[in-house]
Amino acid sequence: MESFRKLGLSEAFLKQVGEAHFKEPSEIQERTIPLAIAGKDVIGGSATGSGKTLAFGAPIIENCEKGKGIQALILTPTRELAEQIAKVLRHFSRYKNLGVGVIYGGVGYGPQVGALSNSEIIVATPGRMLDHLKQGNVDLRKVKTLVLDEADRMLDMGFIQDVETIIKVCPRERQTLLFSATITPDISVIAKRYMNNPIEVSVESYVNPSLLKQVYYDVSNDIKFSLLVHLLKKEHAGLIMVFCNTQKNTDFVARNLNYYQLDAVAIHGGLSQARRNKIMEIFHLQKICILVCTDVAARGLDIKGVSHIYNYDCPKTSKEYIHRIGRTARAGKEGIAISIIASRDYENFRNVLKDEEIKIEQVHVPEIQRIGFRAFDERHERRGFGRERRNFSERRNEGGGGFRRERNFGRRRFDGRQQNWKQGRSSRRSFGRGRR
Repeated sequence: MESFRKLGLSEAFLKQVGEAHFKEPSEIQERTIPLAIAGKDVIGGSATGSGKTLAFGAPIIENCEKGKGIQALILTPTRELAEQIAKVLRHFSRYKNLGVGVIYGGVGYGPQVGALSNSEIIVATPGRMLDHLKQGNVDLRKVKTLVLDEADRMLDMGFIQDVETIIKVCPRERQTLLFSATITPDISVIAKRYMNNPIEVSVESYVNPSLLKQVYYDVSNDIKFSLLVHLLKKEHAGLIMVFCNTQKNTDFVARNLNYYQLDAVAIHGGLSQARRNKIMEIFHLQKICILVCTDVAARGLDIKGVSHIYNYDCPKTSKEYIHRIGRTARAGKEGIAISIIASRDYENFRNVLKDEEIKIEQVHVPEIQRIGFRAFDERHERRGFGRERRNFSERRNEGGGGFRRERNFGRRRFDGRQQNWKQGRSSRRSFGRGRR
């Protein structure tokens, strides 16, 4: 507790820290909190799970006053991250009874209008906040601190214009805190344009590379899913995240995993917010052990106890790959990242390996039994997080044997030749690029 006291936090706040059983501040907290309390603008280079929410949350809570309007605005890319940040801020601001409102799309406007009128801190996604501004539902003239969290992801998702419009509505005389896993040229432009002599703070990744094993399997398209099922049925420890590149594939993989008695649930941006919240609640409680997700849905979520990361679809860039594998090997625990690479993944995989710091070991494909996919009739499927009755239609080949595979997953076999991924030498075409 003494190390937190040295950061300049009040005794009332330290009491909340003690109740949360925090012993030592993380590196990003230790380096950022004193600067932010002093009113400095800060650029924080910090990955998910490093403790950055408290790094910007503590100074905001200490500087806010009850009943003085919206004094802090935190912009973040996803609904889940907004909820997660708000939960932390509500816990640590109880001693001041501050109102913390959460603003995002996919839900009604009514309750949000009330939150905008009665909160001192607002956590919002850019699109919905801009909607409220256009409708005149929010007054940002008293904002003292603006936070751009996961700034790189907001830019990747195309929120740059929305973010800049919101920034211009905020008072010029304010503190700006920007946090990003990577400091890209676009981030630097934002900082130069809207920040006042920012101090840059960069910390090491929260993931321990010595505890993280990275491997890949090179397989034919027609046994890609079979290998995933084989590997998952061998695992008996921790929580597992399976990444896909599209919402459609996420749903399809999760449903088929459930068919083969693997307790999985899908989460992506196409689901209602209430359903997404319920899924994350169940996953945090470890009632469901396999989360099949897209990058957008999973970005920024602080999920503890993830032992395995599976890349069922290979990410398109090394940055996306690093974000995915950063979910495991945390807090002194071991983790493994497994990529299942087929011909349609070759181009993406070569892009990932352009980062020379990424070292992924190829492992031998075990003897496995090839299994088929099931095509589910979504009109009759009841959503119950793996407990629903599954109504599916069997689609037979003309010869009457087995289930017909979905075209997205291919029919060609791999010829066993090793590929030089770094140099990109491959005589085979990238499979299914038009279907991504």
